[in-house]
Amino acid sequence: MFVDNVTIRIVGGDGGDGFISFYRAKYITSGGPDGGDGGRGGDVVFVADHSLATLMDFRYKRKFAAQPGARGGGRNCSGKDGADVVVKVPVGTIIREASTNRVMADMVTPGEPVVLIKGGRGGRGNQHFATPKRQAPRYAEPGRKSKQYDIVLELKLLADVGLIGFPNVGKSSLLRAATNANPKIADYHFTTLAPNLGVVRTKFANDFVMADIPGLIEGASEGQGLGYAFLRHVERTRVLIHVVDAACVEGGDPVHSVRLINNELAAHSAQLLNLPQVIAANKMDITGAEEGLKRLEAEFGKVFPISAATGAGVNELISHVSELVKQQPVPEPYIPDYFEYEAGLAAPGYEPFTVEVTEDGVFVVEGTGLERMLGFTNLDTEKGFVFFQRYLKEKGINNKLEEMGIEEGDTVKLFNLEFEYYR
Repeated sequence: MFVDNVTIRIVGGDGGDGFISFYRAKYITSGGPDGGDGGRGGDVVFVADHSLATLMDFRYKRKFAAQPGARGGGRNCSGKDGADVVVKVPVGTIIREASTNRVMADMVTPGEPVVLIKGGRGGRGNQHFATPKRQAPRYAEPGRKSKQYDIVLELKLLADVGLIGFPNVGKSSLLRAATNANPKIADYHFTTLAPNLGVVRTKFANDFVMADIPGLIEGASEGQGLGYAFLRHVERTRVLIHVVDAACVEGGDPVHSVRLINNELAAHSAQLLNLPQVIAANKMDITGAEEGLKRLEAEFGKVFPISAATGAGVNELISHVSELVKQQPVPEPYIPDYFEYEAGLAAPGYEPFTVEVTEDGVFVVEGTGLERMLGFTNLDTEKGFVFFQRYLKEKGINNKLEEMGIEEGDTVKLFNLEFEYYR
């Protein structure tokens, strides 16, 4: 079964909590703090793999979660880091965030790891919070929470040349004649239910990948037949070979057939009509094909007469297409809309924030550094609350609130935290 579009969930590993501990030994009753740090959570890593050609495996496993970091221990023992989860996908897979449809990654380079979610950082143990005035801190940082996303995996095959045309015109036969592929071939509609790939070997080492794009009929761009599901695979090709039944075995008009398929390409993406397109008049070994060839040449100019069944004319067609492929640039990968990396966070010492007043008189404070601080601070402890108050003062948040006219008893909201303001 060929599957080229699935939705899965990916979950990064949370960081382990820091540990609260004090050194104890014989004759030593008041040792210093020795709580260890929590381990780092595992990352979610994607890798493009040439051995995969479909997303079928994701129909049975829909969630991929990295391991969380372990909690720190006493005697300065750090917690174990969580294991990364590595997800292998076919080359050409585009990863989108399901809720926004934003591109997170375009997996076009085989073997290159792409980190979509960084694991949470481990919390620091109480040994880091000892000062000359506070020699026995009973406070440790919680581990940082990681992220999770519902994502859509969308496979767009990486092929240099795409074979397009109506069903039963001989696309699969041409693919078999020109490459080492062995697609299923029979004399009825929709024999090909999945794109087939093959490598064309040329005399001068100008090899290229050819794909048979199945299921294109009139109305394919609107969901008719099988074409709607496979039109996306045409987007990455550099040259199109439009295969036409010149003998009109099943009736119809070859010129009209070419126009109909091109209309479907334009309806899906206007850029597809800008691709170089070579018309191959197939089934020239059948009586009546010469008349169809003349009509195609009169309408479209240069046309390559071939017989995929006997191999006649195939070499001339492939030689011409090979030269076109060399002249066309490699399609650019999709540019991710955003990254999950730590580099996106504010640099230390510079943590901008915003303050807005709602209609209800609530002062809403937001900022990257503030969110990070809340994730590391345990406000349920006295030490954590003191640290929180000092942070608001040192970062200038209190001064900003005063400038905006806050009064004692007014409500302040910091992400999910709400409290009354007192000087």
